[in-house]
Amino acid sequence: MKRIGKFLACLGMVISAKAEVIRIGMIGLDTSHVVAFTETINNPKAKGHVSGAKVIAAFKGGSPDIESSASRVDGYTKTLQEKYGVEICDTIEELCTKVEAVMIESVDGRPHLEQARKVIAAGKILYLDKPMAGSLKDVLEIFRLAEEAKVPVFSSSSLRYGKATQAVRNGSIGKVEVARTTSPASIEKHHPDLFWYGVHGCEALFTVMGRGCESVVRSTTEEGKIVVTGIWKGNRTGIFLEGKGYSGIAKGEKGEAKVGSFDGYQPLVAEVVKFFKTRKPPVSAGETIELFAFMEAADESKRQNGKAVLIADVLKKAGK
Repeated sequence: MKRIGKFLACLGMVISAKAEVIRIGMIGLDTSHVVAFTETINNPKAKGHVSGAKVIAAFKGGSPDIESSASRVDGYTKTLQEKYGVEICDTIEELCTKVEAVMIESVDGRPHLEQARKVIAAGKILYLDKPMAGSLKDVLEIFRLAEEAKVPVFSSSSLRYGKATQAVRNGSIGKVEVARTTSPASIEKHHPDLFWYGVHGCEALFTVMGRGCESVVRSTTEEGKIVVTGIWKGNRTGIFLEGKGYSGIAKGEKGEAKVGSFDGYQPLVAEVVKFFKTRKPPVSAGETIELFAFMEAADESKRQNGKAVLIADVLKKAGK
């Protein structure tokens, strides 16, 4: 009888462990992220495997007016189907009936609001890959819908989770007084300039600077590269610089440190799965909103020939 009892107890633990695996659905199969993220989550032998979840279903999506989306969506869809056994659903509504959590991966930020609207209406916990949306107005609306429905929502670039960047975020050099981050900033005509790729370097900048940006000035280097300078409360300064790679430096009360490196996707994926389990967003809505206001203010400064633009004015214009 004792052996039977132990067997049943072990069986219960196995069933419980299986029940705790979060079923994930992906929306938008037009970015390399969908393969990289699924490999990290679904393959137990993958380097840096993140356990506790599984990508089981997806909605193809894709944007015909963006070449990098239209030309890749079929290939990534085929990989998810054939290599990982992911079920392809005809609608987002169907997808939501099969999963507990959703990752919006569409490389185009413009459809994110409508995609998120359906996910939130279904009550599914939601992660949105970069850019969170195609405009600051849409970012605000996604957070409004999520708050109204009490659905946890989180968005971030992988650059937030670089090891050195996180160390500074957690106080390794004290309060940051000046920081500069660099990343590529290729432009896609349907998005504000920095939303498409500059978001990576801007995310790293906000990771170490935190909230409190008050004004933004955009300029260019002699080579024509984008430079965006933000002034934070307390006269702290954060600078984004367009460049070839991912790098940066932060100076604080206790010294200085390198920041802004890309350390792979695994740290972000680990945070996303943790978020799906705890339902606690690791980045506040306020910080993400301010990040997108910073990038949109950079465009406004450009339109005004380099004039300083207040974050408060940009937020007001967007409807907050």
